[in-house]
Amino acid sequence: MRIGGCHNYRDGLYDWFMIKDNHTDACGGIQPAIERVDVYQRAHGLNLNVTVEVRNLHELQQVLNTGKVTRIMLDNFQLDAMHTAVKMVNKRFETEASGGVTLETLRNIALTGVDYISVGALTHSAQSLDLSLKVLKE
Repeated sequence: MRIGGCHNYRDGLYDWFMIKDNHTDACGGIQPAIERVDVYQRAHGLNLNVTVEVRNLHELQQVLNTGKVTRIMLDNFQLDAMHTAVKMVNKRFETEASGGVTLETLRNIALTGVDYISVGALTHSAQSLDLSLKVLKE
């Protein structure tokens, strides 16, 4: 990815918190999940960035009401909802589009105004390349 000009903004949960849908569900909602990360960081003297994944505009509004995050990941949003979400965030936080990103959808996603676009297919759908070396006798 780096050779192609891309980069990872985090390597794991030790350098940037990522609150995913399972975390939100386990904590009973977006706000409690964000608050628990905030309490954990203060208890351990940390000041790491936080990304929170949202599944819809209702969850997005909860994040906007709570704050305490760096980036909001718009997961599997349709283009019209993504455009609305970017307007709602209004540069208060970074925005990231995730889910359903292909070469065919990339441009339209970028035109919504999101700050970042993540592509999981780079890792979970990569094809192998046969680099075997065959020796031929003449």
